[in-house]
Amino acid sequence: MTLGGLLLFGVVAISLGLWFPQRWRVSALAAVSTLALFALQPTVPIRHWDFWLPTLTLALTVCVWAAIRPLRPEPLRISPLAVSLFIFTFFILTLPRYLGPLCCLTRSRPPDIWFVALALIAIAALAYGLTRLNASPRALWVVLLLLLALFIVWKVEPLARGISAGLRALAGQDPSLAAASELRWLGFSYVAFRLLHTVRDRMTGKLPALTLTEFITYVIFFPTLTAGPIDRADRFIKDLRQSYALSAFTARDGGQRLALGLFKKFVLADSLAFFALNGVNATQATSPLWLWILLYAYAFRLYFDFSGYTDIALGLGQWLGFKLPENFDRPYLKPNLTAFWNSWHITLAQWFRAYFFNPFTRALRNSPRELPPALIIFLTQFSTMLLIGLWHSVTWNFVIWGAWHGVGLFIHNRYLDFMRPRLPLFDSRPRLKQAAHILGVLLTFHYVTLGWVWFALPDVTLAAKTFIRLWGI
Repeated sequence: MTLGGLLLFGVVAISLGLWFPQRWRVSALAAVSTLALFALQPTVPIRHWDFWLPTLTLALTVCVWAAIRPLRPEPLRISPLAVSLFIFTFFILTLPRYLGPLCCLTRSRPPDIWFVALALIAIAALAYGLTRLNASPRALWVVLLLLLALFIVWKVEPLARGISAGLRALAGQDPSLAAASELRWLGFSYVAFRLLHTVRDRMTGKLPALTLTEFITYVIFFPTLTAGPIDRADRFIKDLRQSYALSAFTARDGGQRLALGLFKKFVLADSLAFFALNGVNATQATSPLWLWILLYAYAFRLYFDFSGYTDIALGLGQWLGFKLPENFDRPYLKPNLTAFWNSWHITLAQWFRAYFFNPFTRALRNSPRELPPALIIFLTQFSTMLLIGLWHSVTWNFVIWGAWHGVGLFIHNRYLDFMRPRLPLFDSRPRLKQAAHILGVLLTFHYVTLGWVWFALPDVTLAAKTFIRLWGI
């Protein structure tokens, strides 16, 4: 996202906060988020797919809403305003293809309007069919598994390359040029996690009833679309439904958060990017010292980039009346790896804790075959971190990165168990306790930073060579 685009979002957020009455608020947010979804979608070499990928995001959102809507004895009622807004937005997106120089909001010319109309009819028909399933447990499991399957297919490079080849063939382009990197689907990882969360919470009876426009706004809320945080529907909807008008205090507070995020992203992160570790300079560095400098630069560049985007999202959210969840809390100053993961990408860690770690832990503890507590801890921590690695991409680099953190968390857990009876010794010696804290911060930071080697470099061989060269070997 460019600086100009972010400033435009700021103007839009202030305008919505100042001038839109409450009864129009949800519809306006849904419309703006939909337009942002298409405008921010990166260029895709496959013809028209920078239009169809955002359309697919909306189709998934509408169909999941239809599948999870609460059981009701009365017929399905959808707001005419929501339908009209949805159709009108698509016409705004597609009509400019006929306006010559004025085209277009999307990166390339959108498809013919008749194809778009047929797609809207197909989406509506599929959504209506899903409403007839009445949110049955079996139907919800099918929806959940289909979302997981789509997520896996898009993350596994050979499968994504096969899809790219098929789409190229349909578009009359050369399938031999297909690459997984062509399918840059804006915000799909975050959208998928929000959809999975809502389906799972519907299955357990925890999801509040949401209208279609509310659900669309939650899933593709434009400040959080590209880099999170991953908000919960029940928390988000409370902010969405409350009466709100932008005050001077909120404008100042949100503006300060937005300015901090812009400084982190466009000054600090973008400056560090010039000499942060990557596949090119990793091979060009002539000494271990330079490799360490490149690696430190990458560690801080990643933090400032990611936390900067989060600050921007939180600032825009404040202007719109939303108190979005924090995603970072000084992670590089934490004295152990557990504390690091409680302060780095907090909402992602909480998502995996709620929907995988806790259920898996309960399942192992209730297993007919009694397992040692240490083994349960290792299996749950290791598998959770492995999945977090694979969430980024299904490659061996991210498998190793996830395993690195899984093993590190288990070692810390065993160390904590060993040190528990010895902690009173530190409480009676404040200087020793402070020294242990500083040592813990240094060890944790360097353990995390060494793990970024697998995160930053494109293949396992180069990452392994770089990892060894850091030690002068």
